[in-house]
Amino acid sequence: MSLTNIEEFMPEKLAKAIANPLFPALDNALRSGRHVSSEDLDNHALLIEFEQELAMFYKRYNAELVRAPEGFFYLRPRSTSLISRSVLAEIDMLVGKVLCFLYLSPERLAHEGIFTNQELFEELMALADEKKLMKLVTNRASGSDLDREKLYDKVKTSLRRLRRLGMIIPIGESGKFRISESVFRFGADVRAGDDIREAQIRLIRDGEAVVVHQQAPSQSSLLDEQDDNDDAEQDFEQDHDHADQEGIA
Repeated sequence: MSLTNIEEFMPEKLAKAIANPLFPALDNALRSGRHVSSEDLDNHALLIEFEQELAMFYKRYNAELVRAPEGFFYLRPRSTSLISRSVLAEIDMLVGKVLCFLYLSPERLAHEGIFTNQELFEELMALADEKKLMKLVTNRASGSDLDREKLYDKVKTSLRRLRRLGMIIPIGESGKFRISESVFRFGADVRAGDDIREAQIRLIRDGEAVVVHQQAPSQSSLLDEQDDNDDAEQDFEQDHDHADQEGIA
Protein backbone atom coordinates (compact mmCIF):
# COMPACT_ATOMS: atom_id res chain seq x y z
CA MET A 1 0.00 0.00 0.00
CA SER A 2 1.40 3.40 -0.97
CA LEU A 3 1.99 6.25 1.46
CA THR A 4 -0.83 8.18 -0.23
CA ASN A 5 -3.28 5.36 0.50
CA ILE A 6 -2.12 5.13 4.11
CA GLU A 7 -2.68 8.84 4.63
CA GLU A 8 -6.30 8.43 3.50
CA PHE A 9 -6.86 6.43 6.70
CA MET A 10 -4.27 7.96 9.03
CA PRO A 11 -3.34 11.65 8.90
CA GLU A 12 0.38 12.33 8.85
CA LYS A 13 0.39 14.05 12.26
CA LEU A 14 -1.42 11.12 13.90
CA ALA A 15 1.08 8.72 12.37
CA LYS A 16 3.85 10.88 13.82
CA ALA A 17 2.26 10.73 17.29
CA ILE A 18 1.88 6.95 17.21
CA ALA A 19 5.43 6.52 15.91
CA ASN A 20 6.79 8.46 18.88
CA PRO A 21 8.76 6.07 21.14
CA LEU A 22 6.85 7.40 24.16
CA PHE A 23 3.46 6.48 22.74
CA PRO A 24 3.22 2.72 23.51
CA ALA A 25 3.74 3.20 27.26
CA LEU A 26 1.58 6.34 27.30
CA ASP A 27 -1.23 4.58 25.45
CA ASN A 28 -1.11 1.66 27.87
CA ALA A 29 -1.15 4.04 30.86
CA LEU A 30 -4.17 5.95 29.57
CA ARG A 31 -6.08 2.74 28.83
CA SER A 32 -5.39 1.51 32.36
CA GLY A 33 -6.97 4.67 33.81
CA ARG A 34 -3.86 6.72 34.53
CA HIS A 35 -4.06 10.50 34.59
CA VAL A 36 -1.22 12.39 32.92
CA SER A 37 -0.45 15.71 34.59
CA SER A 38 2.16 18.36 33.99
CA GLU A 39 4.53 16.62 36.41
CA ASP A 40 4.95 13.92 33.75
CA LEU A 41 6.79 16.31 31.47
CA ASP A 42 7.45 14.22 28.35
CA ASN A 43 4.11 12.42 28.16
CA HIS A 44 2.18 15.58 28.97
CA ALA A 45 4.06 17.48 26.25
CA LEU A 46 3.24 14.70 23.77
CA LEU A 47 -0.46 14.93 24.61
CA ILE A 48 -0.40 18.71 24.31
CA GLU A 49 1.26 18.57 20.90
CA PHE A 50 -1.00 15.87 19.44
CA GLU A 51 -4.17 16.40 21.47
CA GLN A 52 -6.51 16.78 18.51
CA GLU A 53 -5.06 13.84 16.59
CA LEU A 54 -5.05 11.49 19.59
CA ALA A 55 -8.59 12.54 20.49
CA MET A 56 -9.61 11.37 17.02
CA PHE A 57 -7.61 8.16 17.51
CA TYR A 58 -9.36 7.23 20.77
CA LYS A 59 -12.74 8.25 19.39
CA ARG A 60 -12.50 5.18 17.15
CA TYR A 61 -12.55 3.13 20.37
CA ASN A 62 -15.60 5.06 21.64
CA ALA A 63 -13.45 6.75 24.27
CA GLU A 64 -12.86 10.45 24.88
CA LEU A 65 -9.44 11.93 25.53
CA VAL A 66 -10.24 14.56 28.14
CA ARG A 67 -8.10 17.56 29.00
CA ALA A 68 -9.31 18.83 32.37
CA PRO A 69 -9.39 22.56 33.21
CA GLU A 70 -6.41 21.97 35.50
CA GLY A 71 -4.44 20.70 32.51
CA PHE A 72 -4.18 16.95 33.13
CA PHE A 73 -5.34 14.30 30.63
CA TYR A 74 -7.27 11.06 31.01
CA LEU A 75 -9.40 8.69 28.94
CA ARG A 76 -13.16 8.50 29.45
CA PRO A 77 -14.54 5.29 27.88
CA ARG A 78 -18.17 5.30 26.77
CA SER A 79 -20.56 2.47 27.57
CA THR A 80 -19.89 1.00 24.10
CA SER A 81 -16.13 1.53 24.27
CA LEU A 82 -13.65 -1.14 23.26
CA ILE A 83 -11.58 0.11 26.21
CA SER A 84 -12.95 -1.42 29.39
CA ARG A 85 -14.50 0.76 32.05
CA SER A 86 -13.75 0.07 35.67
CA VAL A 87 -14.58 1.11 39.20
CA LEU A 88 -13.13 2.30 42.46
CA ALA A 89 -14.18 1.23 45.94
CA GLU A 90 -15.88 3.64 48.34
CA ILE A 91 -12.76 3.93 50.48
CA ASP A 92 -10.70 4.84 47.39
CA MET A 93 -13.05 7.68 46.52
CA LEU A 94 -13.13 8.98 50.08
CA VAL A 95 -9.32 8.96 50.27
CA GLY A 96 -9.30 10.80 46.94
CA LYS A 97 -11.52 13.52 48.38
CA VAL A 98 -9.20 13.94 51.36
CA LEU A 99 -6.24 14.21 48.97
CA CYS A 100 -8.10 16.91 47.07
CA PHE A 101 -8.76 18.73 50.34
CA LEU A 102 -5.07 18.53 51.27
CA TYR A 103 -4.07 19.78 47.82
CA LEU A 104 -6.17 22.89 48.44
CA SER A 105 -4.98 23.37 52.02
CA PRO A 106 -2.35 25.85 53.27
CA GLU A 107 -0.54 22.86 54.77
CA ARG A 108 0.52 21.80 51.29
CA LEU A 109 2.72 24.89 51.01
CA ALA A 110 3.99 24.47 54.55
CA HIS A 111 4.97 20.87 53.80
CA GLU A 112 6.46 21.84 50.41
CA GLY A 113 3.72 19.72 48.86
CA ILE A 114 4.86 16.53 50.61
CA PHE A 115 2.66 14.38 52.87
CA THR A 116 3.00 10.97 54.51
CA ASN A 117 0.59 8.03 54.68
CA GLN A 118 0.16 8.69 58.39
CA GLU A 119 -0.67 12.37 57.86
CA LEU A 120 -3.27 11.43 55.27
CA PHE A 121 -4.79 8.88 57.66
CA GLU A 122 -4.93 11.37 60.52
CA GLU A 123 -6.61 13.95 58.28
CA LEU A 124 -9.16 11.36 57.19
CA MET A 125 -9.94 10.46 60.82
CA ALA A 126 -10.27 14.13 61.73
CA LEU A 127 -12.59 15.02 58.84
CA ALA A 128 -14.80 11.96 58.39
CA ASP A 129 -17.40 10.33 60.60
CA GLU A 130 -15.48 7.62 62.49
CA LYS A 131 -18.47 5.25 62.70
CA LYS A 132 -18.92 5.36 58.94
CA LEU A 133 -15.21 4.84 58.43
CA MET A 134 -15.22 1.79 60.68
CA LYS A 135 -17.99 0.24 58.60
CA LEU A 136 -15.46 0.12 55.77
CA VAL A 137 -13.52 -2.36 57.92
CA THR A 138 -16.50 -4.46 58.99
CA ASN A 139 -20.09 -3.82 60.06
CA ARG A 140 -19.11 -5.14 63.49
CA ALA A 141 -16.17 -2.76 63.90
CA SER A 142 -16.15 -1.08 67.31
CA GLY A 143 -13.38 1.45 66.79
CA SER A 144 -10.77 -0.61 68.61
CA ASP A 145 -7.05 -0.22 67.98
CA LEU A 146 -7.22 -3.34 65.81
CA ASP A 147 -10.05 -1.85 63.75
CA ARG A 148 -8.07 1.36 63.28
CA GLU A 149 -5.05 -0.66 62.19
CA LYS A 150 -7.17 -2.51 59.62
CA LEU A 151 -8.57 0.80 58.38
CA TYR A 152 -5.05 2.19 58.05
CA ASP A 153 -4.11 -0.82 55.92
CA LYS A 154 -7.12 -0.17 53.68
CA VAL A 155 -6.10 3.48 53.33
CA LYS A 156 -2.59 2.45 52.29
CA THR A 157 -4.07 0.09 49.71
CA SER A 158 -6.22 2.94 48.38
CA LEU A 159 -3.16 5.17 48.11
CA ARG A 160 -1.42 2.50 46.05
CA ARG A 161 -4.41 2.36 43.69
CA LEU A 162 -4.51 6.14 43.40
CA ARG A 163 -0.78 6.20 42.76
CA ARG A 164 -1.32 3.90 39.77
CA LEU A 165 -3.95 6.37 38.54
CA GLY A 166 -1.47 9.23 38.73
CA MET A 167 -3.13 10.96 41.69
CA ILE A 168 -0.04 10.93 43.90
CA ILE A 169 3.68 10.82 43.18
CA PRO A 170 5.70 8.62 45.56
CA ILE A 171 8.86 10.05 47.10
CA GLY A 172 11.39 7.44 48.13
CA GLU A 173 10.42 4.36 50.12
CA SER A 174 9.32 6.08 53.33
CA GLY A 175 5.59 6.41 52.66
CA LYS A 176 5.92 10.01 51.52
CA PHE A 177 4.19 11.37 48.45
CA ARG A 178 3.38 14.53 46.55
CA ILE A 179 -0.24 15.19 45.52
CA SER A 180 -0.84 15.65 41.81
CA GLU A 181 -3.25 18.16 40.31
CA SER A 182 -5.11 15.10 38.97
CA VAL A 183 -6.90 14.81 42.34
CA PHE A 184 -9.28 17.46 41.03
CA ARG A 185 -11.16 14.51 39.52
CA PHE A 186 -12.46 14.26 43.09
CA GLY A 187 -13.37 17.95 43.28
CA ALA A 188 -16.69 18.83 44.83
CA ASP A 189 -19.51 20.31 42.76
CA VAL A 190 -19.86 23.69 44.43
CA ARG A 191 -22.14 26.59 43.68
CA ALA A 192 -20.73 29.91 42.61
CA GLY A 193 -19.39 31.72 45.65
CA ASP A 194 -19.00 28.56 47.74
CA ASP A 195 -15.63 27.83 49.27
CA ILE A 196 -14.38 24.63 47.66
CA ARG A 197 -12.41 23.53 50.75
CA GLU A 198 -15.48 23.94 52.95
CA ALA A 199 -17.52 21.96 50.41
CA GLN A 200 -14.92 19.19 50.48
CA ILE A 201 -15.00 19.07 54.29
CA ARG A 202 -18.79 18.87 54.27
CA LEU A 203 -18.80 15.99 51.79
CA ILE A 204 -16.14 14.09 53.72
CA ARG A 205 -17.94 14.51 57.04
CA ASP A 206 -21.23 13.42 55.48
CA GLY A 207 -19.55 10.27 54.22
CA GLU A 208 -20.32 11.21 50.62
CA ALA A 209 -17.76 9.00 48.89
CA VAL A 210 -19.05 9.21 45.35
CA VAL A 211 -17.31 11.83 43.26
CA VAL A 212 -19.73 14.60 42.33
CA HIS A 213 -19.76 16.01 38.82
CA GLN A 214 -17.81 19.17 38.06
CA GLN A 215 -19.55 22.01 36.24
CA ALA A 216 -17.07 21.79 33.37
CA PRO A 217 -18.04 19.05 30.85
CA SER A 218 -14.58 17.54 30.99
CA GLN A 219 -15.04 16.86 34.68
CA SER A 220 -18.45 15.20 34.37
CA SER A 221 -17.48 11.56 34.62
CA LEU A 222 -15.63 9.63 37.23
CA LEU A 223 -12.42 7.71 37.49
CA ASP A 224 -11.59 4.58 35.58
CA GLU A 225 -9.46 1.96 37.32
CA GLN A 226 -9.63 -1.82 37.26
CA ASP A 227 -10.30 -3.25 40.71
CA ASP A 228 -11.86 -6.63 41.24
CA ASN A 229 -11.20 -6.91 44.97
CA ASP A 230 -14.27 -5.18 46.38
CA ASP A 231 -17.92 -6.24 46.08
CA ALA A 232 -18.91 -2.79 47.32
CA GLU A 233 -17.38 -1.01 44.36
CA GLN A 234 -19.53 1.36 42.33
CA ASP A 235 -19.60 2.07 38.61
CA PHE A 236 -18.01 5.46 37.94
CA GLU A 237 -19.97 6.09 34.75
CA GLN A 238 -23.28 6.47 36.56
CA ASP A 239 -25.38 9.58 35.95
CA HIS A 240 -25.72 12.39 38.46
CA ASP A 241 -29.06 11.38 39.99
CA HIS A 242 -27.78 7.90 40.73
CA ALA A 243 -24.58 9.33 42.20
CA ASP A 244 -26.54 11.41 44.67
CA GLN A 245 -28.10 8.23 46.06
CA GLU A 246 -24.81 6.37 46.56
CA GLY A 247 -22.24 6.81 49.29
CA ILE A 248 -20.87 5.14 52.37
CA ALA A 249 -23.53 2.98 53.95
